[in-house]
Amino acid sequence: SSGFGQDGIESLPGRCGSLDVKDVVHATETTLESYPSVLDSNRVGICGGSHGGYLAGHCTGQYPKLFKVSAMRNPVTNIASMVTATDIMDWCYIETFGVGQYDWSKFRGPKKEEIGYMWDASPIAHVEKVRAPTLVALGMSDKRVPPSQGLEFYHTLRSMGIKTKLLVYEKDDHAIDCVQSEADHWLNIKLWFDEHL
Repeated sequence: SSGFGQDGIESLPGRCGSLDVKDVVHATETTLESYPSVLDSNRVGICGGSHGGYLAGHCTGQYPKLFKVSAMRNPVTNIASMVTATDIMDWCYIETFGVGQYDWSKFRGPKKEEIGYMWDASPIAHVEKVRAPTLVALGMSDKRVPPSQGLEFYHTLRSMGIKTKLLVYEKDDHAIDCVQSEADHWLNIKLWFDEHL
């Protein structure tokens, strides 16, 4: 968050999937503890797109007792499979390994050992612990986070018997911001949360 200054921003690269997840969990638990007469700790959902979807996937996998329902839009779920299929391959390297770990002057796919680190930094590494019903929304023209990311997570959850729903927007890209698509997406999130919380 830019609210903590440049040092806060620079602390994340190389610690994604850990530091950012702990921040979300800390904020959630602090809010629940601060307002116990207003908030119900048994009715906590998480919603996010792109890196927010990445966080939703991590949070429901790493903290399945806290987060009871999830909605993800074009989520990063497996950095190892995204790195050569995205227009932000630098993000994949920097967020996994830290600043200074990406050579901007040339392209190369990840090395064998790097794939393991990318997997470990991804929500897919924790998917077997997910219990939250999960809504996955995909803009099929997304070049930033390929739709295969959300599809992999969706199909994995389905194969585990976790309630999940897939929303596909053929003409939308990363933002899912065509008027009809955006309205449908947000309406589905509301209905999903109403049903599962």
